[in-house]
Amino acid sequence: MNYIKKLLFVIPTLIIVSCHDDLDQTPIDPDSFTETNVFANADEAKGALAKLYASLALTGQQGPSGQPDITGIDEGTSQYSRLLFSLNELTTDHAVIGWGDPGLPNLHAMNWGAGNDFTTGMYYRLAQEVSFTNSFIENAALLNENAEVEAYIAEARFLRAFTYYNLLDLFGAVPLVTVVSTELPEQSTRAEIFSFVESELLAIQDLLKDSGANEYGRVDRVAAWALLSKLYLNAEVFTGEDRYTDAIAFSNLAINASYSINTNDANGNGSAYDELFLADNNSNGAQNEFIFALNFDGNNSRTYGGTTFLVHAAIGGSMDAFNFGVNGGWSGLRTTKALVNKFDYAVSNTDADGNPIEWEDSRALFYTDGQSLEINTIANTFTDGYAVTKFKNVDATGAAGVDEGGDFVDTDLPVIRLAEIYLNYAEAVLRGGSGGDLNTATGYINVLRARAFGSTAGNISSGDLDLDFILDERARELYWEGQRRTDLIRFNDYTTGSYLWPFKGGSKSGTAVDDFRKLFPLPSNIILINPNLTQNTGY
Repeated sequence: MNYIKKLLFVIPTLIIVSCHDDLDQTPIDPDSFTETNVFANADEAKGALAKLYASLALTGQQGPSGQPDITGIDEGTSQYSRLLFSLNELTTDHAVIGWGDPGLPNLHAMNWGAGNDFTTGMYYRLAQEVSFTNSFIENAALLNENAEVEAYIAEARFLRAFTYYNLLDLFGAVPLVTVVSTELPEQSTRAEIFSFVESELLAIQDLLKDSGANEYGRVDRVAAWALLSKLYLNAEVFTGEDRYTDAIAFSNLAINASYSINTNDANGNGSAYDELFLADNNSNGAQNEFIFALNFDGNNSRTYGGTTFLVHAAIGGSMDAFNFGVNGGWSGLRTTKALVNKFDYAVSNTDADGNPIEWEDSRALFYTDGQSLEINTIANTFTDGYAVTKFKNVDATGAAGVDEGGDFVDTDLPVIRLAEIYLNYAEAVLRGGSGGDLNTATGYINVLRARAFGSTAGNISSGDLDLDFILDERARELYWEGQRRTDLIRFNDYTTGSYLWPFKGGSKSGTAVDDFRKLFPLPSNIILINPNLTQNTGY
C-alpha cells in the first residue's frame, strides 16, 4: 500500500499552525486530536508520522485549500516543493514564470528583500516541519513499545535533519531547536547546523529500516546515506571545509544498496527517463530509483503545489493539456535558452531559423511549436522561451490520472534519486576526494547517458569527464527537481559574471549580482519577534 497516499486523510493528526515564534509552534485548535489521543499507542503514532511526511507534500488539513497549516501566503504557493522550485529553479537558468504575483518577478531579477513572500513562506514551511518533528519525537519516545516505534522516531529524525539541511542551504545560520519550548531560541552558526545534520544522520543510519524494507513513500537508511552524500558534497560551501572523501564514502553506500537506475522503458519510446515523471512512477519501475520522494494522488492528496503545479503551470500556448492528463494549463513556467543549449551536442533537427527542435538525448523534454528560444518578455508571454514537458499526469500507457476532473495530479516527485548520487560520486572524485575511481565515475555517468540515448551513442570516456561537464550533466539530468541554485553556488556560478543566463540580475542578457544573494534573508517579521537573531548580510 502506498502509505502516504492512502493514510493521510483517514487518521486524525495534530493540527499546528505556523507563523509563530521562530522554529517553535504549538497546537492551538482545541478541537484537534490531542497528543494524548495521537500517541496512545504505536498504531496511533503511525498516523502522526504520516503528518510529518504530509507537511512536505501538502498544505493543510483539508486539501487542496482550506484549513491551511501556514497563513499569510496563498495556500497552494506555500507547499514545500513548490517553494523549493521557486527558490532553487526560478532564481537560475532553468526556469522563468510569467506571473506577476508579489515577490515572484524579484526571484528572476535576484533582487528579493527580507519581506519576500516566497522566502518567508519557505522559512515558515520548514519551521513548521521542525515543530512537527520535535513534537513527534518527544511524544513517541514515551511509548517505548517496540522496535517499530524506534523506527518511526528515526524517520522523524531524518525528516528533521532533512529540514535543517534545507535551512542550512537556503538561509544559513538559523535557530537550532530540538525540543518543544516556549523560549525564543538563540541563533546557531551555519557550522553548528551542519554538525547537527551530520550527527543526526550518522546516529539514525542503523535505526532506520534496511534498504528497501520500508513502505513506499517512507524513508530507509539509504535516505540517510544519500542525504549525507549531498551534505558532504556541499560542505565546502556550508562550512569552508571540503568533505569530498566522505561524499564518496556515503555515495558508495547508497549506490551499493538495493536501489537501481530505472531502465524499464514501460511506454516503449526508446528511453526510460520520462517514466520517472509520469503518473504511475510509483509502480512503473521508476520507484526503484527513488530514495526519497513526495507522493501525490489526484483524489486522496490534493494540493495546488507539488506536481499539480509542475504539470499545470508548464502548459500554455498551443500545448494540448489532454496529452498531459489534466484539464488545462496555467501558462506560467518555461525555460531559458541556457538550459536548452546544454543539449546542443545532441540536436537532431532544427527549425527554419536554425533553432533546435529535436534531440537524440531523451532528457531534452521541450515543447517548441509556437515557442521562441529567446525570451524577450517574461511577464504574460508564454510563447517566449521553450516549454518543458518533463512532468505529466499520464501513465506509461497514456491514461490520465485518477482525478476525473483533471485538476490534481498523481505523479510523485523525487526529492533524492539514485541518479543524483551517481553524479555526486563523480563530482567528488573530480574534486579530489579519496576512495573513488575516475573510471567508475565515468561508468556511472554512462549509465545515465545510455538511458537518455537508448544506446551507447552518448557515452563518454574518462578524458571527457571534468567539473564543467558534471555541472552541465547535472542540469541535463536534474533540471526542475529543485537542485540548480545549490549546484551553481557550489561551482561559483550563481552570483558571479562567470556564467550568465537570460534575466539573471534583471538584465535581459544577464549580469552579476551581489555575493550575499547566495543566502536568502530571514523573514523580516521573525527578526522583529526574536531579538536573538541577526539578519543575513545584505538584507
